[in-house]
Amino acid sequence: MKHQRPGTGGSVRDGLKLHRHTVRWSGRAHTVITLRPGTRARFSTNRFHETWHVLSDDHGARLLARLLWGLAYQGRPGTVVLIDRPFLSPNPFDADPADPIVLVPGWCTPFDDYAARQLRRRLPLSRSEGTVRWHTFGLDRTLEPGASEIWWKQRRYRDGEGDIARRHGLLVVQPRTPDDARAWALLAAELDTTRFGTDYTYLDPWDQGHDGEIQIFRRFRPMVGVARRARTQVLSRPGAPTDPDALRASVWSEAEQVRGDAHLRVRQWQGRGWGLGDAAAAMLAPAGVTTVDELADVGPVEAYRRMRAAEVKGLGLDMLWAMDAALTYRDRSAVDAERRRELLSELGPPPPSRPPRRRRYRAPIRRTPAYDRT
Repeated sequence: MKHQRPGTGGSVRDGLKLHRHTVRWSGRAHTVITLRPGTRARFSTNRFHETWHVLSDDHGARLLARLLWGLAYQGRPGTVVLIDRPFLSPNPFDADPADPIVLVPGWCTPFDDYAARQLRRRLPLSRSEGTVRWHTFGLDRTLEPGASEIWWKQRRYRDGEGDIARRHGLLVVQPRTPDDARAWALLAAELDTTRFGTDYTYLDPWDQGHDGEIQIFRRFRPMVGVARRARTQVLSRPGAPTDPDALRASVWSEAEQVRGDAHLRVRQWQGRGWGLGDAAAAMLAPAGVTTVDELADVGPVEAYRRMRAAEVKGLGLDMLWAMDAALTYRDRSAVDAERRRELLSELGPPPPSRPPRRRRYRAPIRRTPAYDRT
């Protein structure tokens, strides 16, 4: 299979080169479009809160937008887009393996459970029959400032016309109309992690939950690396959990240790009630805080001030946000900028740092040889 040049592996512009395969199912030949070897984008999948997620980073979101927008112009029955290994990574939370992702134009290509099972059996596809140019007419123009708002108003688009489901080991993303595909492409293209480090968009309206979501992370690849390492460490230990849910919980806990932020889990359910997390308790001990109630009495600012005076190793402002959030049953990411400024104002400036201790120079001792030089 022909590889693309290293300089084009990160390209997501119009006219993207993709590979074409022919696969038979349901008694007819189908065209399966895949990414070319050397493409840098990586994707993952998982199910959380009863919603199927397509996971990636900003680059992956832009590529997914191209694939969906180009799919909107597909009028030939029997064509699907497949994202399979090596462009799949374990999910960045617990390193569960990802499912291959299939983009299906629902208006011209039927894709039922039988089709999914037949395609899944033929994976991975190794032999390409040629290269195609994936054109995305009008996407760049629609993404210009103000243009996407006009696009939405002109079409009066309503959500809920597509389908996202897992079928026989494939995550099938199936817009029902060309406008569905274009709308999902715009939602993916406009995702941006520069403000919060993550961003997401649902692909359907709320109906006791959502069927599908695209979620991206600025540090997607490092997160995958941490999850892989944590999973390896958990599975290498005697008595590693065999139940999938228990294994995921163990990997989440181990990942906190790998990242070095286990101490930020200040409030933790311990079977009979809420208590301090083990790592948080170790950091708070020098401050004289041993329970959540004592932390509430002392307050997060005073507790932080005491830990700072005790020169607790690894202490940072994230611990201050985490303690404040723990007292109100929130995650530390929910502590907004205004509240953080209030906490910093109450904390006051840090004490002056001690001057570094200078060590006196001592000349090295020269050992006398055991023999006599004559």
